[in-house]
Formats: sequence, C-alpha cells, structure tokens
Amino acid sequence: MMKLKSFLHWTVVLPIIATLFYLLGFLAYGVWGNVVGALLLFGSVLAAVHHAEVVAHKVGEPFGTIILAICITILEVGLIVSFMLSGGEGAMTYARDTVFAAVMLILNGILGICIWVGSRRYKEQFFITSSATSYLVSLVAILVLTLVLPNYTSSKHGPFYTATQLAFVSLACLVIYSSFLMFQTVRHRNYFVVEEADHTLHEADPPTVSKTVISLVLLVICLAVVIFMAKGLSPVIEDFVEQIGAPRPLVGVIIATVVLLPEGLAAIRAARNNQIQTSINLGLGSALASVGLTIPAVSVVCIVYDIPFVLGLDMKSVILLALSVFTVMLSLSRGKTNHLYGSVLLVNLAAYIFTVIFP
Repeated sequence: MMKLKSFLHWTVVLPIIATLFYLLGFLAYGVWGNVVGALLLFGSVLAAVHHAEVVAHKVGEPFGTIILAICITILEVGLIVSFMLSGGEGAMTYARDTVFAAVMLILNGILGICIWVGSRRYKEQFFITSSATSYLVSLVAILVLTLVLPNYTSSKHGPFYTATQLAFVSLACLVIYSSFLMFQTVRHRNYFVVEEADHTLHEADPPTVSKTVISLVLLVICLAVVIFMAKGLSPVIEDFVEQIGAPRPLVGVIIATVVLLPEGLAAIRAARNNQIQTSINLGLGSALASVGLTIPAVSVVCIVYDIPFVLGLDMKSVILLALSVFTVMLSLSRGKTNHLYGSVLLVNLAAYIFTVIFP
C-alpha cells in the first residue's frame, strides 16, 4: 500500500501526464492546449525541484548540484541545436543569445534573489569564499573566450570564429570545466560543503538506492518536459512579444527563465533554509556548465553541418556582462551576504531586461 501511494505521488504522476500531453500533440489544440500545457510545464518544474532534492540528499554535496546543472545543460543544448538545425530567423545568434540570457539571469536573478531572501530572513549568511572564487575564476575565463574575444579576432570578418578557432575555444572550455570538476569533487571538496548546514538540511534518513534512481529518471523526464513544453509554447510567446511591440531577444529571455526555473526554485529554497552555500553551488555551477558545456556541444554541430555561428556580444551586452560579473565578485568576496548585495544584483537584472525591451 505504501509503495502504491509513493507511485501515485503527484511528482510521479504529473511528469507522466505532461509527457503524454506533449507526445500526443495536445499542445497544438488552440488556447486550451496552451493553457493546460503551461500549467503542466510549471508543475513539472516543481516536480523537478523535488526529485533534484531527493538525488542531492542521497549523493550529498556538491554532487547533487552538479547533477542538476549538467542535466539542465544537456537539455538546453538539445533545445538550442534543434532550433539552429531548423533554421529560420535568428538561428545564427540563438545559441549566443540563450547562453547570454542564462548567464545574466543566473548571476543577477537567481543569486540576487537567494542573497536577498536569505539576508532578509537571517540578516547575514556565511559561505566558503574559496568556493565562490573558484567558480568565478573559471567562469570569467570561459565568458571572455566565448562571448567577448570573437569580436576582436581578424581571421574572419564579424563576431565569428573560424572552424579552427572554434575547435580551440571549445577544447579550452572543456579543459577549464573538467579541471574545475576535479577541483570541486576530489581535491578540494571541502570548499563547497558547509558540514553544519548539511546536517541541518538532511535530518531525515537518506532515500534508498531504488528511490534515488527513480527520482533521477523522473528528474530527467521533468527537465525534458520543461524544455520541450517551452519550445512548443515558443510560438505563443513570440506572438505575445510581437503584439506588445518588444524586440525578439525578449523571447530568449522568457524561454531561458522557464528552463532555469527548476534550479532557481531549488536555490531559493536552499537560501530560505539558511543554505546559501548550496544556493551558490547551484547558481554559479549552472552558469559554468551552461557556457562551458553548451558552447563546445553547439560548436561541434555547427562545424559538422557548416552552420554560421555568431558568438561575439555587442558592446551594450559586454558592458552589462562586465557589470554583472564585477558585482557578483564584490558581493561574494567576504564570505558573507547581506540584503544590499541582493538588491544591487536585482537592479542589474532589471537593467538587463529593461535594455532588452527598450534597446
């Protein structure tokens, strides 16, 4: 009876219903299909957060946050590649715009809300400074190599890399990311775990192996539903953006927001539980994986299929990116947070979204 009740839990049933809803094509059934699809999408986000926490409880930190970041990144790559292969307007810049939107939303939005919410509740929250420094030194190098340097190379006109340059930068991203993973999980795992907080968060007994495996499978299903529902609803979002007269890049911001919801909600919940270290692991780990894994994967597809691939950001975006990175560096430089840091990051987020709508 207990096993039947667990199987019928909403976090199990809802992803299955959402998957069938998408595969059977109900998303195309007019307004009601879009409304039900949006509700199932949001429910899948909440279910993904639940299953991510089950897996994280079993494997411990920082492995739990790494699993969630990599799962979302793999599915994000699938979404980007499918859009690029389908061609159409904006195909050349879709990967760049999506990665840039994800990084800006993570650095300013997820981290800003986590710091603000946690500080309002606990005044100050403490984390290990070495962890933030490790994330940021890796992230800054990858961001400059992928989104800034293409504007200044001369082998090819415009913000493009040649195939050889793209291969080198992709390899550099993978080397940096794999070196960071080795640093995080083997040599200096203690930099990313606050033991006292970890015991407080995991007072209950860890889940069984079978429950963990089921949650991992359902986590992947939930994230896939989020990605494909977002893709299916993108025409509706595009029509809405056109109707309000906003620029096309706003579509990428909206879709990136939906894709990042599982990690965002998990990070905010951790901050509310006085686990700001977990919030930082989720946020910065996701940003690092989003750039360090997405760009190499998309580069391979573009080289194989000879697809033009714009990487370099315009000057306005470079300034906003530099402002965001610099603010995060200062906010995480002392090993403790307060509501001012969160407020400034949220203002940066508002400035980014404002300049997307009113360029």
